[in-house]
Amino acid sequence: MINFLAGRLAVAVPTLLLVSILVFGLQKLLPGDPALALAGEDRSPEIIAFLRAKYQFDQPLPVQYWSWLSAFVQGDFGLSIRTRLPIGTMIAEKLPVTIELATLSMLIAVAIGIPAGIIAALWRGSILDHAVSLFGLAGLSIPSFWLGIMLILLFSVSLGWLPSGGYVPFFENPLGNLKTMAMPSLVLGAASGAIIMRHTRSSMLTVLKQDFVRTARAKGLSEHVVVVRHALRNGLIPVVTLGTLQFGQLLSGAVLTEQVFGIPGFGKMIVDGVFSRDYAVVQAVVMCAAGFFLLMSLLADLAYAALNPKLRG
Repeated sequence: MINFLAGRLAVAVPTLLLVSILVFGLQKLLPGDPALALAGEDRSPEIIAFLRAKYQFDQPLPVQYWSWLSAFVQGDFGLSIRTRLPIGTMIAEKLPVTIELATLSMLIAVAIGIPAGIIAALWRGSILDHAVSLFGLAGLSIPSFWLGIMLILLFSVSLGWLPSGGYVPFFENPLGNLKTMAMPSLVLGAASGAIIMRHTRSSMLTVLKQDFVRTARAKGLSEHVVVVRHALRNGLIPVVTLGTLQFGQLLSGAVLTEQVFGIPGFGKMIVDGVFSRDYAVVQAVVMCAAGFFLLMSLLADLAYAALNPKLRG
């Protein structure tokens, strides 16, 4: 297991380094000069030259990259050009929002996807199977921003049950928090639930054909015991891995969903940073998102190894 962890970490470090190079380099290809945006209406040559020197925009790209990466590795994410606030503080404020949204979305996805996938596998070819498969196809096909708008029209505009957007901290108003997070969590949970459902169905169909399941039935065990104790335990192993990766994607930030509902999380933060040419914010958020995803990938591998004794060694 130690060798396994060392191997995964040996892959993660170069991956993060590659991500840092890509996000830094691609941002420099964006049109516009951040110094001009910062100068505002008073775009005198002196002000522009001062801003370029202050934020090292006048330095060669390798120098800019090394200066940023060195500070980032030491935990100094820099200051936001737009707000003048420490980026680490901004991330600390946005991270709990994104974690809550990802957790609620994942709970909805698991509550929908796993039971639906099991039902579809046990009654393969039936009306239930076709209905569940239709749900999965719809969940994968419907754009999240369109579903979000439709939910707003239904539950906010027509029925008036839920607020159309915004965010209320949980400890200030728990009920208000759940109301503001209900629709965005459902939007993200529906898409992830469809993916989990399809993989659960496929995995269960494969396991139900295995010899150990036939042996369990030949021993006279009830169908409930065969499914729950034998088939389900082995069928959910790849689903656990998939769910962990899905959670990592949700932690990386759901850009469109957060924009539609005005959720102040990672997704909205990176969009605001791109539009304002706030390079330091975009770089920090993307690096944190990549780190979260790699961490979830590592946890997924550990969970797979824990659930599958063949992989322990």
